[in-house]
Order: sequence, then C-alpha cells, then structure tokens
Amino acid sequence: MNANRALELLWRDGRRPARGPQRGLTLDRVVRAAIEVVEADGLAALSMRRVAQHLGVGTASLYTYVPGKTELEALMLDAIGADDPLPHERPGDWRAKLEGWARADWVEFRAHPWVLHLANQAPAPGPNLLRWIDSALRVFDGTGLSEAEKMAAVESVDAYVRGLARQHLDQPEPDPEQDRLLVELVDFTRYPHLLRALRAGVRPWSGDQFEFGLQRLLDGIEALIDTRSAPSEGDS
Repeated sequence: MNANRALELLWRDGRRPARGPQRGLTLDRVVRAAIEVVEADGLAALSMRRVAQHLGVGTASLYTYVPGKTELEALMLDAIGADDPLPHERPGDWRAKLEGWARADWVEFRAHPWVLHLANQAPAPGPNLLRWIDSALRVFDGTGLSEAEKMAAVESVDAYVRGLARQHLDQPEPDPEQDRLLVELVDFTRYPHLLRALRAGVRPWSGDQFEFGLQRLLDGIEALIDTRSAPSEGDS
C-alpha cells in the first residue's frame, strides 16, 4: 500500500465530498459501497470493478475518488465502527468501560471477520482510529498510571481481543467423526490431567475462554492501579 496516498485520502479528502464526474457520488459513498460488497460477499469479492457495479457506475469513475483497492481498504477500516460508542463514553468506572469495549469488539470481529484481516494490512491511521485511541487512553484518567502504562494497557486488551477473535475464526467447526476416532484410538489414561478436564466437560481449543482471559487481564491492570494509590511505607 502507498501509505502516503492513503493518509492523504483519510485526512485531506476523506471527510468532505470529492469532486468527480458522477453526480451525487462522493468518496464516502464509495467507501460505504465497498463495505456493503464485503459484508455481502466477503473480502475476496472486493475489487474496484465490483464496487463500481454496486454503485451502478463505470469502473474508471472510481479512480477519481480513490487511487486503488489498497487505499480503499484503508478507508474502509477507518470507517467501520465509526458510529459505535467510544471507550470513554461507556458507563461505569475504567474497568467497566474496558469490559464494555472489549465485549463489543469481540462481537464485532466475529460478525465482521474482514475487519481483522484489514487491520493486519493497513498501516495508515485515520481520524476515527486516532479518535478511538485518544478515547481509550482517556479511560485511565485519574488512575495514576503513566502514559506508557496507559498505552500498554490499551494495546494489551486490544491484542487479546483481536488474537482470540482470530483464533476463533480460524478454528474449524467441531468434527464429530474426529471426536469418535480420538475416543477409539487414543488411550487418554496416558494423559491423566487432560482426561480429568475432559471428564469435567472442558474441551481444549473450544474458543470459549474469552471472559476468563479478559477478567484476568483486567485483574492485572487493576493490581497495577492499586499500587499507584497505595500509601508508601514512609506515609504509614
């Protein structure tokens, strides 16, 4: 991707109508159409030609608004979720706000898996992304965390949600036949701790550990915040 071209679109042209030959067509409409294509048919279906067909215009017309597909992907990534509540706007204290944001993203990433794929490719930060980061850092106002710790906390929670969402999406559906073969072929008494877990109804790679991991991550951040507010020995 030409990051400079994407940045110019995101910051210079991306928030006002772009001039072009098609009456009523703007850059924002092009981006919305691209998202509609991907939502309907998947990321593999995205092309300038397919978006043009969706809009009912010639493919050449789109190049007046966006240089190419990769720049369009950067605009799509910045646009998705732009109307969702920002982290600091969610109710409750810092922990409740992070829980609300993390759970919303967990649902969003699984409902729109193409966002995860684009997030790993597009290096151009747009206005909505920077607004979100600013809001996420604001959640930690008054906690006593340093700026570096605030950023690390935000990125840790974000990485956890993204990573588990990607694992969930990449994981195939359970195969009853494979389970039957495992029971038939494997002597699970050789793996007593795993056998104990299986008998308790716990299955590895089940993808249902989101809440457990989130709470333990937030517990760690809370413990750090507590050290900032705890009196030092000299104060006692």
